Amino acid sequence: MTASNFDRTRYSRFYSQMLRIRAFEQAAIKAKEEGLVLGAIHPSIGQEAAAVGVCENLKPDDILLSTHRGHGHTLSKGASPEAMMRELLGKVGGNCGGKGGSMHIADFSVGMLGANGVVGANINIAVGAAHAIKLKGEDKLVVCIFGDGAINRGPFLEGLNWAKIFNLPVLFVCEDNAYSATTHTRDTTAGEGPVARAKALGLEAQSIDGNDVVAVDIATQDYIRRVKMHGPHLLHLKTYRLGGHTSTDAAGYRPTGEADEKWNHDPLVRCRTLLTEAGVAVAELDNLEADASREMAAIYATARDAPFPPAIEAYADVQDIGDPRTEAF
Repeated sequence: MTASNFDRTRYSRFYSQMLRIRAFEQAAIKAKEEGLVLGAIHPSIGQEAAAVGVCENLKPDDILLSTHRGHGHTLSKGASPEAMMRELLGKVGGNCGGKGGSMHIADFSVGMLGANGVVGANINIAVGAAHAIKLKGEDKLVVCIFGDGAINRGPFLEGLNWAKIFNLPVLFVCEDNAYSATTHTRDTTAGEGPVARAKALGLEAQSIDGNDVVAVDIATQDYIRRVKMHGPHLLHLKTYRLGGHTSTDAAGYRPTGEADEKWNHDPLVRCRTLLTEAGVAVAELDNLEADASREMAAIYATARDAPFPPAIEAYADVQDIGDPRTEAF
């Protein structure tokens, strides 16, 4: 792509969204360090291009399923960052009333059916949603994002098989950050990986550079069109998480210098370089970064000072049919 046909407006917006994701997660890490987040958080720093390149192509009524590392996906789908921060802190006004936390954020109002702390569990939920869409004849699709570790679990085979058998409108996205928690993917995955496995089930699939937001954007646009015409497809996005598995993981299992080298491929830096080469002023890009930092700092302060829900709210949204020994059958 040359400067003459580079869409500066579009990719300036994408760059802004990536900056917002990173600023949100930096604020979330700060909250964890200050003892305001009691559960684990799984930052996606280094993976922002995958989230933005995919999710910015979705319509408001398209459906998204995410992973335990889903802040970026959820923000890109249109969820309120303030509601998300409140959710992480367990406060009033959180997306799920403060009950889901980082790994289980959902916002049905923007088509986000939920992040999921169970690796691979979102795949079968996505296929169920896609089957419902097909039965109802609706003009929308499902995007299901999962990590490289999920392809070694049963739901991957079950979900892709079902989607292909019934030709369902679902785009599977394997966000491959090279590590399944603390173990390198190559040490846990036999064969040629997600693309080969998807093709064996009859799906079209391809691997692309998941740190190149332009490449992710173009591939996603193409595959969304194909999904609507021909059924399920799979995109394999090769990226890298620049931090540990969780915000408190020092990632000592990685070879010395590996992460330092990967910072040279930071998707934010790569997008900024493309924009400057296309003629976007450095001052304009600096303003976008400052705006993202200010926005998330304000959101953090608001969420920090928000009240906790009343204790009685712990019993809200809970199904109780009585004693299961007498009521469940």
